[in-house]
Amino acid sequence: MNCRLALVALCLVLGPVPGTAEQIGDAEQGATIFASQCKACHQIGEGAKNRVGPQLNRIFGRRAGSVPEFNYSKSMERMGSDGLTWTLTTLDAYIANPKALVSGTRMNYRGLPDPAERAALLAFLREWSDRPQDIPESEPTALKTDPDLSPEILAIKGDPDYGEYLASECQTCHQADGSDQGIPSITGWPAEDFVVAMHAYKQKLRPHPVMQMMAGRLNEEEIAALAAYFATLE
Repeated sequence: MNCRLALVALCLVLGPVPGTAEQIGDAEQGATIFASQCKACHQIGEGAKNRVGPQLNRIFGRRAGSVPEFNYSKSMERMGSDGLTWTLTTLDAYIANPKALVSGTRMNYRGLPDPAERAALLAFLREWSDRPQDIPESEPTALKTDPDLSPEILAIKGDPDYGEYLASECQTCHQADGSDQGIPSITGWPAEDFVVAMHAYKQKLRPHPVMQMMAGRLNEEEIAALAAYFATLE
């Protein structure tokens, strides 16, 4: 596939997160967060059923978009087909900014920016998933410790004219008119979301192998330029 820059959106600006089982978070605090921010749409625990969102029992290790009898968005189904699996790393990214990880998700939630609160919520969700014997390197106990995007990267002002020059290769896969013909649209995306998405592929948080490869070939200025150009399109 000739998609040197097949782009979508996000960057998951995650704060520093803990790296061992003992440091995942406070599950009791997580239960409180779940009750205030998640319970209106999701159920978890004994007898949990699908509601506005899917039930969240055994979420760790589960392929995205795979709960039976739940009507997922096309974007979530696509990400599941690409291989997105829910781990502490991917759940942390999704809770921080749902649309950054799954652009067309129907989950109407703006995200939980506080890393400690996310860690607590993940600890609570883990209470209802399989639990390895607290081996830090095992899922779902291990969290990634690699650095995330710096403010300097997000502050780069892209040149839309240079982005237009680079975009011809993107548009061999993505439709210039913004239509979705099996490949999601990148037309009109907010520039920061676009930057975030591309770096999510570079960090291999988004699972599509072609996009991971293509995003990995782009430097920070090229990503910013493409983001600036596609943000100008309608």
